[in-house]
Amino acid sequence: MLHIYHGPGKGKTTAAFGLALRAAGRGRRGVIAQFLKGEDSGERRSMEFVPHVLLLPLPERVKFSFQMDVVERAECMERSVRLVRDAALLMERDGVLVLDEVLDAVNLDFLPLEELLEALDHLPEGCEVVLTGRNPAAELLEKADYITYMDAVRHPYEKGVAAREGIEY
Repeated sequence: MLHIYHGPGKGKTTAAFGLALRAAGRGRRGVIAQFLKGEDSGERRSMEFVPHVLLLPLPERVKFSFQMDVVERAECMERSVRLVRDAALLMERDGVLVLDEVLDAVNLDFLPLEELLEALDHLPEGCEVVLTGRNPAAELLEKADYITYMDAVRHPYEKGVAAREGIEY
């Protein structure tokens, strides 16, 4: 089944990791691929200790897309295409696949929508797949079994509070 967690609100990654954690607690294998992120996040560090969950490697740091030059954008696109292909190849029947921020990778042209759709169409039977990010394509919404919209009603950032380690990352 396909899950989409999207919207401007906080918690998409946390919810996706939570589903992988729940599945691991029941002996199901999980694969987590993160797009447009570096390796330093609290949820990623915690998940490293969970049996049955494979975290695909990330660069140490990733610039925001608007900060990337032409070469860095090309490298990010190559990495994104390779990442979705590798994640799909590693999936097992009845596993959980988290493609964190993949919707943004598609929206920023780092991952062609066709690549993502192709990967989703060739997963083993019984997989649960979670896509996170913002503004999912209509084709993805049509395929989804679960759609969760997370809205930002209020956030400390609006009062000038910077992202806090262990809470926002």
